[in-house]
Amino acid sequence: MRTPPPLPRPGRLTLALLLLLGGCGLRPDAPSSGLATPARLVAADPATPVAWPDAEWWRGFASPELDALMAAANVASFDIRIAEAQLREADANVRITGQLLLPTGNASFTTNRSQTPLSTASGVPVAGRSRFSQRVLYGAQLSATYEVDFWGRTRNSVLVAQEAAAASRFNIGVVRITTQASLANAYFAVLSAQEQLAIQQANLEVAERVLAVIQSRVTAGTANGLDLAQQQTLVAQQRAAVPPLRQSLEANLYALGTLAGTPPQALAMPRVPLAQVRLPAVAPGLPTDVLVRRPDVWLAEANLASAQANVAVARAAMLPTIQLTTTGGFQSLVFDNLMRPGSVLFQLVGSVTQPIFQQWQLRAQRDFNQARAEELLESYRRAIVAALVDVETATATLRETTALVELQEAATASAERANGISEAQFRAGTIDLITLLNTQITLFNARNQLALARLQRLQAAVGLFRALGGGWS
Repeated sequence: MRTPPPLPRPGRLTLALLLLLGGCGLRPDAPSSGLATPARLVAADPATPVAWPDAEWWRGFASPELDALMAAANVASFDIRIAEAQLREADANVRITGQLLLPTGNASFTTNRSQTPLSTASGVPVAGRSRFSQRVLYGAQLSATYEVDFWGRTRNSVLVAQEAAAASRFNIGVVRITTQASLANAYFAVLSAQEQLAIQQANLEVAERVLAVIQSRVTAGTANGLDLAQQQTLVAQQRAAVPPLRQSLEANLYALGTLAGTPPQALAMPRVPLAQVRLPAVAPGLPTDVLVRRPDVWLAEANLASAQANVAVARAAMLPTIQLTTTGGFQSLVFDNLMRPGSVLFQLVGSVTQPIFQQWQLRAQRDFNQARAEELLESYRRAIVAALVDVETATATLRETTALVELQEAATASAERANGISEAQFRAGTIDLITLLNTQITLFNARNQLALARLQRLQAAVGLFRALGGGWS
């Protein structure tokens, strides 16, 4: 077969125009929440210098135990490793979807051997000659198909995958900060449970010491059975408070191991006293800076952008598709002549396809994607407002719990002095048992409330670090 003539000049211009138009199409606008951010945070003190969290913000608590747990969690946390695997999935999907922008094609090489019998006009084979005619046909062919992205359907499909991959990246930040904050809270909960258990043991010792005094007085005949029964009741109550605290300590320790990706049996019991944990300085800046530092806000924006691109894909699916198919190659009876110009085969086909009977389905898909985009727009707005509310709440909580700890420390110191005086006066016989019981109960409650206040302050600090985006960037 002879070589086909070159394309006429109008055909070349048409093909070039179609390829250029493939880059045009319906592209979604950049996501916008439409919300106006406030000029400043209500709970933040304008006179306080801004102190954003460091990448390793937990080091500000000055606990080597916490540092070691965070290092283990950043490597072995199940949630973080799941999020990282999801990112690799999303990146691979971007490469898969990006292939749609390129032509698809196949190369093939064929050999076709045929054999037919030879005979005379009368049907009798010719004597002395081969009875068969053999024929070998060699062929090499390359075929390619390209869909002209006239309406931007393919490019928007790639954009959907790219935004989904971006969302996966931001999701890693969300999961990492959530894991770090949860681990810090679990660690402080373990320290608090240890302190409360120690306080309860001290409370029990105080009650038992007074019980011993009363028992000696009953033996001497200077106290009655009612006083003894009242103090025995108080001792029994203090003993009954120990098992729940042990259970809480074990449960928090198991949660700590899970967050760190470590079996509970391999986790060493923390030994740092809760009162020795330092409170790091942290203070928020402008609301706009807060939103930039929060990965969950970026995650919501990426999800919205992906949904908006999906709307563009659904709209383009309702419009005609333009497809170019070309086939070229060589075919010859002689293998040596296969690659010569006289053996060239060539074919170019262009087609326009307009969906007709699927229009109702395509419109429903468009409406579905549009509703999904509107849903994610509201989620994006909610993420922005929730981020600002988190910072306001965490700032106020840290301020108030800090004041609470100071007041509770003073109350506990007063209760300890009062209990010491009451116990001395009771031994001297200048006060009755009821007065001593009241001072004991006040002391026990003050100690417990102080331990809870210290835990709340540390967890409020963790909450503020989390609200400010941790060390994410």
